[in-house]
Amino acid sequence: MKQKHKTTAVQLVKYGLVGVSNSLITLIVIFVCNELLGMKLMLADAIGYVAGVVNSFIWNKNWVFKSHNHRLRYELTLFVVGFLLCFGLQFLTVLALRNPMKALDIAILGIPSDVVGEYAAVCIGMVVYTLSNFIFNRCLTFRK
Repeated sequence: MKQKHKTTAVQLVKYGLVGVSNSLITLIVIFVCNELLGMKLMLADAIGYVAGVVNSFIWNKNWVFKSHNHRLRYELTLFVVGFLLCFGLQFLTVLALRNPMKALDIAILGIPSDVVGEYAAVCIGMVVYTLSNFIFNRCLTFRK
């Protein structure tokens, strides 16, 4: 049983590293498309997120979960469904917590409390997304 917990912990750390790389790739692609190629921001944003999701799928399949499943379409479909479901859960979390967090009236380093509250809700939403997406991918998309 200890080996399973160790494997899960290692996978969770790797998943977090992939998430950081996804964020960097997404931001770089958005910047390049918008600033250097002159694309409209929303188009650049969409292209950036597609690049991040592609990066995420490749690294999660091959490095985090080490899936040797040859049903690529099946895994890719589940991966996108998981992304959409978990993103929706994150979005609902932020919506539900935004006003209560703003009401806490906590200002940090001169940043107004309503801004701190909104970003606190966003951070909690990110944790919800990350954990739920990890569980979805581990248990469904890349299960062994």
